[in-house]
Amino acid sequence: MVPVNWTNSTLKNSNVVFSNIDELSISNVPVGSSRFWTHLVMAYAFTLWTCYVLKREYEKVASMRLHFLASDQRRADQFTVLVRNVPPDPDETVSQLVEHFFLVNHPDHYLTHQVVYNANKLSKLVNEKKKLQNWLDYYQLKLSRNPSKRPSKKTGFLGLWGNRVDAIDFYTSEIERLLKEISSERDKITSNPKSIMPAAFVSFRTRWNAAVCAQTQQSRNPTIWLTEWAPEPRDVCWDNLAIPYVSLTIRRLVVAVAFFFLTFFFMIPIAFVQSLANIEGIEKAVPFLKPVIEVKFIKSFIQGFLPGIALKIFLIFLPTILMIMSKFEGFNSISALERRSATRYYIFQFVNVFLGSIITGTAFQQLDKFIHQSANEIPKTIGVSIPMKATFFITYIMVDGWAGVAGEILRLKPLIIYHLKNFLLVKTEKDREEAMDPGTLGFNTGEPQIQLYFLLGLVYAVVSPILLPFIIVFFGLAYVVYRHQIINVYNQEYESAAAFWPDVHGRIITALIVSQLLLMGLLSTKEAAQSTPLLITLPVLTIWFHRFCKGCYEPAFIRYPLQEAMMKDTLERAREPNLNLKGFLQNAYIHPVFKGEDDSENEAAAEECEKEPAVVPTKRQSRRNTPLPSKYSGSSSSSLPDDTQKMLRP
Repeated sequence: MVPVNWTNSTLKNSNVVFSNIDELSISNVPVGSSRFWTHLVMAYAFTLWTCYVLKREYEKVASMRLHFLASDQRRADQFTVLVRNVPPDPDETVSQLVEHFFLVNHPDHYLTHQVVYNANKLSKLVNEKKKLQNWLDYYQLKLSRNPSKRPSKKTGFLGLWGNRVDAIDFYTSEIERLLKEISSERDKITSNPKSIMPAAFVSFRTRWNAAVCAQTQQSRNPTIWLTEWAPEPRDVCWDNLAIPYVSLTIRRLVVAVAFFFLTFFFMIPIAFVQSLANIEGIEKAVPFLKPVIEVKFIKSFIQGFLPGIALKIFLIFLPTILMIMSKFEGFNSISALERRSATRYYIFQFVNVFLGSIITGTAFQQLDKFIHQSANEIPKTIGVSIPMKATFFITYIMVDGWAGVAGEILRLKPLIIYHLKNFLLVKTEKDREEAMDPGTLGFNTGEPQIQLYFLLGLVYAVVSPILLPFIIVFFGLAYVVYRHQIINVYNQEYESAAAFWPDVHGRIITALIVSQLLLMGLLSTKEAAQSTPLLITLPVLTIWFHRFCKGCYEPAFIRYPLQEAMMKDTLERAREPNLNLKGFLQNAYIHPVFKGEDDSENEAAAEECEKEPAVVPTKRQSRRNTPLPSKYSGSSSSSLPDDTQKMLRP
C-alpha cells in the first residue's frame, strides 16, 4: 500500500502542514481517485484475517478452559457456590436458614456451608498486630546483637517525639492489648447476628450438584437466594463480601458517574500535551518563544518525546484509581475486580489517548485553517488530518511500547523500590522477603495496554500502513518478554481459568469496528462514494461474527457442562471411594482471620488450620505459587508440588 499512497503529490500541492511520513498515508491520495479501491480491498483482507484468527483463538481458549476445569486436580471451588441475598427470618439465624433451605431443596446433594462474616474491623486489628509483631522482632534481633544495651523508642508520631521507653516492653504490651481486642472482636462477631451477612458459601457432594445449583434459579422470587460459582479461596475479596447486596446497584451507579467525569476530566491535560506535538502551532501561539524552541535539542525533545512522556505521567496513577473504584462497586473476587478495572482502563485509553489525541491534535494543529475556511470544508480538513496523527502514535509506540517492554525485562522500577524499602523500611528477614516479592503480572493494566496497540494497528493498517512495522516490533518484543516474566518472575495470585478472554475478544472486535467506521468517514471526505456501500457491509459482518462467537463459545466461560461434571465425579468416585470430601471443604472458605494464623493464643484453631487440606495449585506455568497473602483476599496459596514443577516447559 505504501507505493499506492506515496506516488502522489496531493499533500505537496496543499497548504496542510505535513511530514515525510504523512506522504506514505492515505492523505496523499487525491480526492476521487480510483486508488481507494486498494484501501477497500485491504480493509476486507484485514477484517477477514482478524476474524479468522479470533475464531481460532476463541475455540482454542474455550477448549483449554473446559480441559482445565475437567482436570485431575480437585479444587474447593468446583464443589461450592456463593449464595447472596439470603432473606431474613426472625426465628432463625442465617446459618440455620441456609442449612434448612438447602436440605429441603437439595436433600441428597447438600454437604456443608460457611456463612460470611463482616470481619473487616477484625482484619484491621490483625494487620495492626502483624506490624507491631514485626517491630518487636526487629528490636529483639537488635538486642541479641548487642545484649549490653536494651533498645528504646519515643512513643510520639513516627518516634520523633514523646517519652522514651523500652522498645521491647512497649511493643510486648501493645501486642498483648491487641490480642485481647482481637479475641473480644472475634467473640463479638461470632455471637452477634448483625455481624453475619446474608450470604454463604454452600458446598455440595459432587461437581454435578454444584453446577446445577450455580446455574439455576433457586426461588420463585428471582431477587433472593441468588447463586453463582464461588471464586477459588485465594481469589475471594473478603472485604467486599461484607457489603450488603442491595447497595451494590447504587454503588455501581455512583462509580459509573465518577468514571465518566474522570475520563473527560483528563481531556484537558491531553489537549495541552497534543498542542505541544506541533512546533509550528506553538510558535504561532507564543511567538516570543520561537528562538528557544528553534534550538535543535529543545525542538527534538518537544516534538519527539515530550508528548509520549507527558501522557505516561498522566496515566501512571490511573490503574490505582480504577482498582479502588472497582473495589467500591463490591465485586466478590480479585479476578472480577481486575476484569472491571481492565475494561475501564481500556475505555479511558480509547477516549483520551486515541480519540483525544486525534481530535484535540487536529483542532490545535489546524486551528488557523478552521478559522479561515467555510464550514463545509472542515470535514475534509479533519479527514486529511486524522491519518497524519500516525507520527504521534509512532512516537507513542516507541516511548510507551518499546521502552515499556525494555523496562519490563530490566525491572528498574521494582529494583529501585526494593532498595528504597531495604534502606528505609526493612527491619527483619520477613520485611526483606516481602520487599523482594515480584508481585503479579497485573492483568488490569497490562492487558488493556496491549489492546491499545491492537486498536492502533487495526485503525492505521489501511490508513497509514507505515505504523505497522512499529506495532509488529512491539508485539514481538512483548511476546518474548512477557512469556519469560510469566514463567520465571511473577507470582500467580489466583486462577480464573481464562475468564478474561471474552473481554479480550470483545475489545478486539470493538477496535475492528472503530477502524472500519473511521475509514468510512475518511473516504467520505475523499469523494469515494462508490466504496461506501461496500464499507457499510464490514461493520455489519463484524457484529454478526461477534454474535456468532458469543453463541458458540461464550457459554463455556459462563456455564459448566453437566456432562463434564458427571464424568469427573464418576472418575473420582472410582479412584477414591473413601474420600472425605467434607473434611476437604469445611475450612476452605473460612475467613483468614478466623483460621488462627495470626493469633498465637488460639492454638486449637491453628492446629485445625494445619489439618486443613491445602488449596490445590493450578496448572499455570510459573515456577512457584503465591508465597504471600493476597493484598485483597488475605489468603495464601500453597507451593506447587514436584509433579507440577516437572511440567514446566517453555
